[in-house]
Amino acid sequence: MIGLAQIISAHSQKPGTKTFPEKKRRGLLGLIAPERRMLQLSLSWLGLGPVAASPWQLLLLGGALFLARILAWIYSLYDNSCRLHCFPQPPSRHWFWRHMGMIQNNEEGLQLMTEMGHHFHDVYLCWFGAFYPILTLTHPKFIAAVLQAPAAVAPKEMIFYGFLKPWLGDGLLVSAGEKWSHHRHLLTPAFHFDILKPYVKIFNKSVNIMHAKWRRLTAKGSARLDMFEHISLMTLDSLQKCVFSFDSNCQESPSEYIAAILELSSLIIKRHHRVILYMDFLYYLTPDGRRFRKACDVVHNFTDAVIQERRSNLASQGVDDFLKAKTRSKTLDFIDVLLLAKDEHGKELSDEDIRAEADTFMFGGHDTTASALSWVLYNLARHPEYQERCRQEVRELLRDRESEEIEWDDLAQLPFLTMCIKESLRLHPPVTVISRSCTQDIVLPDGRVIPKGNDCIISIFGVHHNPSVWPDPEELHRTDFRHERDEGGAGAHPAALPPPARRQGAASEAGADPARRGRAVAAGGAAEHGCTVTGPGTAPPTLLRRSRIRGASPRASRGRCRTAENHRWSG
Repeated sequence: MIGLAQIISAHSQKPGTKTFPEKKRRGLLGLIAPERRMLQLSLSWLGLGPVAASPWQLLLLGGALFLARILAWIYSLYDNSCRLHCFPQPPSRHWFWRHMGMIQNNEEGLQLMTEMGHHFHDVYLCWFGAFYPILTLTHPKFIAAVLQAPAAVAPKEMIFYGFLKPWLGDGLLVSAGEKWSHHRHLLTPAFHFDILKPYVKIFNKSVNIMHAKWRRLTAKGSARLDMFEHISLMTLDSLQKCVFSFDSNCQESPSEYIAAILELSSLIIKRHHRVILYMDFLYYLTPDGRRFRKACDVVHNFTDAVIQERRSNLASQGVDDFLKAKTRSKTLDFIDVLLLAKDEHGKELSDEDIRAEADTFMFGGHDTTASALSWVLYNLARHPEYQERCRQEVRELLRDRESEEIEWDDLAQLPFLTMCIKESLRLHPPVTVISRSCTQDIVLPDGRVIPKGNDCIISIFGVHHNPSVWPDPEELHRTDFRHERDEGGAGAHPAALPPPARRQGAASEAGADPARRGRAVAAGGAAEHGCTVTGPGTAPPTLLRRSRIRGASPRASRGRCRTAENHRWSG
């Protein structure tokens, strides 16, 4: 602005030029004068006085402001560290890196988590680097304080979910707040028992395909099979039929769509473990980033094509005829439910919303179920006496029946198998941790306070291996006492139970009870020719898990471990 005044003055003195009218010149200079005085006042506190600002002076001012911000940040770190002193922490490995890298993505990492859960029975603190503290909660009373807080006070920690958004959009897993509540309300009818019942036949068919493939492989001399690989294809096959009414025959032949889902799952976890790739513009320059975009396009194109075809059929047939046809064929699938869903104002879900929810359930449904079933087989292989008792329970149920297919009503008649599945879910939860960011102070039951601005890990694995919650937590043994606790009996705490055990019906949770689907698959396996799963003999089990960590920072936990022990299948 000072330069503008000089220009005006010089311009008025040039020969042969038209001078500014006196009133206009005074008006312009009148506008400049207040801003000049403000600049002089802003510099006066530095002792520069009423002089014109030079670039060096402006640089000094900017440096002072930057230094002030740094000092304020350091003070906030110090204050937060002082407030966290009340929480115990394990010995650090390095003066600067502290606990970073302590929990590895392997069996030793899980064993360390178990040991810390035994030592710290409620909550403990870990520092991942000098500046990033994370509190891990391992007792149900402390977990309840965070989970029962309003969503605005303890929202999802969005680092991991941000990686999923290009693939899953604003589905239930990624969305929050009002949009999550709205979609959650619209999706609840999709899990009504009347809609879920026909799915049992789909599960039976998919399991029979898997069994037939195992028999062919063992006949060819295969002594060991990777359970997780085969079960993942089976769950994807089931979900594709239940969500899209589409049979890709993915268990027998390659499917581009199924391959894309498996690749996306792998790339997400790979990125989750590389902090340098958290920035999108760097990630999408890498070969993995380009593969991720290509796989997203494959998945989105498939889902969009199904939605467009189904919406076209709905428009041509009308809602009543469409529903009658679906009722006769008993093929009302997840896409149909989403297309027909309307809120109280008559508003429907957009095609983008439907795609997000369908992709979310394909991602979340296949991996967790496959992990749970793989661990059920693993634990039954380690305990042949329980395996035999499960088989006898199924055979007794199917005695004197023409069909050996498990039906919906049979699932409630398998109490021991149900107990084994729930105990396996307790020992090896498919999702080991979830995380929350505290936007306000949260008071814990013992009076300690989680300061706002900190992230918390809710250790599902930790609470299920906590000896103050479960007696002999490392043992797979179902007693009446444990079963009573699972069903909400004496001594039970809702936050201490495996998620399926605390769900009262499928409609109460946006996702069918995994134990129910596990019973259908496991019972079908027990009924199929009396097949036996055998473990690795007397050698110690290799607990290389494949578990997804939802919303967990990679610095907080080394995340998703790999596949369960290979087992032999003899039939």
